[in-house]
Amino acid sequence: MLRRKLRIGICAFLILAAASLAQSQETKVLTPELVESLRYVTSAALSPDGQLIAYGFSVPRAADEEPGGSYSEIWIIPFEGGEARPFVTGKGRAGSILWSPDGKLLSFITNRGKGSQIHVIPVDGGEAEAVTSSPTSVIGYRWSPDGKSIAYLATDPESDEQKKAEKEGEDWEVVDKNYRHRRIHVVDIDSGESKAITPAEYTVWAFNWSPDGKNFVVTASDDPTTDASYMFKHLYVVNIEDGSRRKLCDTEGKLAIPVWSPGGDKIAWNGAVDINDETSGTLFVVSSEGGEQLELTPDYYGGSLQWCFWVDNDTIAYTTIERQHTYLRLQPAAGGEPTTVYASANGKPLLGGVSFSADGSRFAATASSTTHPTELFAGTTAEGGLNQLTDSNPWLAEYAFGKQEVVKWRASDGLHLEGILVKPVGYEEGKRYPLIVQVHGGPEGAYVDGWNTSYSRWTQMLAGRGYAVFAPNYRASLGRGVAFGKADHHDLGGREFLDVVEGIDNLVKMGLVDSERVGMGGGSYGGYFSAIAATKYSHRFAASIVFAGISNWFSMMGVSDIPWENTLVHFEYKWYEHPERTWAASPVSYIRNAKTPTLIAHGARDARVPIGQGWELYTGMKFVGCPVEFVIYPREPHGLRERAHRLDYAERALAWYDKYVMNKDVSEE
Repeated sequence: MLRRKLRIGICAFLILAAASLAQSQETKVLTPELVESLRYVTSAALSPDGQLIAYGFSVPRAADEEPGGSYSEIWIIPFEGGEARPFVTGKGRAGSILWSPDGKLLSFITNRGKGSQIHVIPVDGGEAEAVTSSPTSVIGYRWSPDGKSIAYLATDPESDEQKKAEKEGEDWEVVDKNYRHRRIHVVDIDSGESKAITPAEYTVWAFNWSPDGKNFVVTASDDPTTDASYMFKHLYVVNIEDGSRRKLCDTEGKLAIPVWSPGGDKIAWNGAVDINDETSGTLFVVSSEGGEQLELTPDYYGGSLQWCFWVDNDTIAYTTIERQHTYLRLQPAAGGEPTTVYASANGKPLLGGVSFSADGSRFAATASSTTHPTELFAGTTAEGGLNQLTDSNPWLAEYAFGKQEVVKWRASDGLHLEGILVKPVGYEEGKRYPLIVQVHGGPEGAYVDGWNTSYSRWTQMLAGRGYAVFAPNYRASLGRGVAFGKADHHDLGGREFLDVVEGIDNLVKMGLVDSERVGMGGGSYGGYFSAIAATKYSHRFAASIVFAGISNWFSMMGVSDIPWENTLVHFEYKWYEHPERTWAASPVSYIRNAKTPTLIAHGARDARVPIGQGWELYTGMKFVGCPVEFVIYPREPHGLRERAHRLDYAERALAWYDKYVMNKDVSEE
């Protein structure tokens, strides 16, 4: 197989050359600079005939450029492999790649112009042209079945009255009033004429065309709030001619994108089983005329669906996370046992996004391994294997990695638990190592057996510095089915945190970990766990890093953009009706115990976990004399996007662990 070695930019080359020189006499290990220089495939779109794959490609911003995130490009490569050719490159962002139904045009959303607009480019050569001129950025889109038009989502612009009020300083906002909704518009490819289909009365979150081009199936809610996007969407069929809608069937809780069967008689989606289900992890199908839905993936395999697609009118393909692995399966639409096409177990690449040919026989996929980030792969449903088509970071072959494996333990209440363990580079049997516990967010997240290193997941960077790394999938993690996902309800920070503590104890019992040198770190719900470690369980942890973490559930619920989502799928009770329980779940209620040196980091514009949560923990720790540092990253939301910020956070985190867990004098570096 001929592999394309993608370009390494001048800045990245200099970084790698300097790192190689410094490490020429010693084992080469990953550093924050190197991790920020990584290039990787972000998405795959297989042409309808299955001959070509268009893929998104992330390119890091150079250190001397203005603040911002990575650039994204589009490349095309034959399904069988070979030379990749660039289609959209340069300093900008291009994504949401789709093929026209006849495969002659490639479409994408780019920000190179006024807002983010849809562009198309002929596959056989030519210039990209904008097909939309929406006054607000295009959020998502779909080609019509006949290829003559494109339907897209965009938020309503400000009205003339709103613009006038803003100009005159009368721009106050009445909360939950005068919503600007996301609406479906359809643009004619030839004329460029665009018209709104759905009214300015409700928000559409996702949609797909019917095969005859006469209707849309949509997920929609009465208001455009974040909470509504999680918890209060419903399924509707919208008539394209007059914009009228009818409810398809009754659903509760979270919903993913619905998809129409090729014959037009059925609609499938993955969603929640009830309002308290934390994920949209179950596959359903219903008649396109409505009625009672059929649940196709009951909890027999204990996994969580991520995505679904019709390969023919009787078969649905879906991907799922099951424990630490990913699977691609084919499911009969009438019910019954699925057929496994691909499983990532036993060292095989871990599946990400998947794209099928029109006849369902071929697929393209993004996938990663324990030693390389996401690359492009291709396979067939008949054979099931994966053929790697890209190698974006060939220099990684020269670097040492800690061995990654699945680790299992049993909680004191009998529940069997699993997670990821990475041993230090140069691991020696019988030697005890300092341990860093990396905790995923959600809690409906999971650590899987693929690439787990980034600015906020320091796995291989830590392994290269002599640490063991433990990434536990505690109760409430996805990948174990609905019951496991609900197992922390009514007990936030309680039994679920003990799962992690008992996982640490298991590693100590194995003789791998020095119990006196254990640190914890994570973001969002992982930051919440890290705040618990630094307060309630301070006697167990030598250092903690709290990124965008919850410290006080009372104040959090009053200012977060997801109070209902937290209430329904995390608490499963109303926090104000159980004040003692809610306060006991808040890390600041244990602030008098805090002795663990804690690094707190937060984005200044975080709406999910507003920055006041960081301030509360920081102020409390100062009062009790606990070693603490608080770093605020301007412009950043719930996660870091700008290169300089990501690099600073990773370097700061590693130095914090070196000082307080490794007991290393970082001033010497």
